[in-house]
Formats: sequence, C-alpha cells, structure tokens
Amino acid sequence: MHVQQIISTHPQARGAANSALIACIEECYDCAQSCTACADACLGEDRVAELAQCVRTCLDCADICATTGTLASRRTGSNQLMVGRMLQLCEEACRICAEECERHAAYMEHCRICAEACRRCEMACRQALQENFATQH
Repeated sequence: MHVQQIISTHPQARGAANSALIACIEECYDCAQSCTACADACLGEDRVAELAQCVRTCLDCADICATTGTLASRRTGSNQLMVGRMLQLCEEACRICAEECERHAAYMEHCRICAEACRRCEMACRQALQENFATQH
C-alpha cells in the first residue's frame, strides 16, 4: 500500500508519519477486504444458512475496519478522541470476527485466511493505541 507515502506528503504531516498508525491503517484496509471476501465466500457455501452469523460478523468487521482506516488517514485538524475510540472498536470487532472465523477455519480456507487478517488488524490497532492514544483509554 501507499499509506506511508501519501500521508508523508500531507502538509500537516511535514514528511513524518507515525509507523504504528501507518501499519494499523494498512491492516484495517486489508482486513476490510478479507472480511468482505470471506462473507461473500460464505454466501457461496452449500451450508450458507449455518454461516449466517459468520457472514454478519465479517460484514460488520469490514465496515468498522474501513471506517477506522479512513478516520486514521485524515491529517488535517485533529480528532484524537474519535480516532482512539475507533481503534478500540476496530480492535474489538476484529477479535470477535477472528473468533467466529476460527470456528470454521478447519474446513473453510477463506475463514482461516480471514481470521488471520483479523488477528493482524487486532494487534495493529492495539499497537497504535498503545503508542498514540495511551492516555485516552
């Protein structure tokens, strides 16, 4: 991704960009795509009715990750409280989605891949929170 490159060109970033937050933004967008694809793959499975919760969880997580990535990408002005809370929400959504997909991972490869993406995003959100928003949570 070009997150580091584009954010470092922002006039208010002045060539610098926080590496933990950059990694988090990248993981958020990757997770959003993985969750969307996993939900769609679940819908294509023969036992789709049994996967309704997985589909819902993946779609919710995808939306939260995409929104978190978008908010964290904004450099003009400041909304630290909102970004910090979105990172907390995203961390929780990724944990919940990973747990759901892990239930199916042994027999559905798309759920295994999605769970891994969710765990990476969960950890990236936690790291960004620790490095950037420690006093807010």
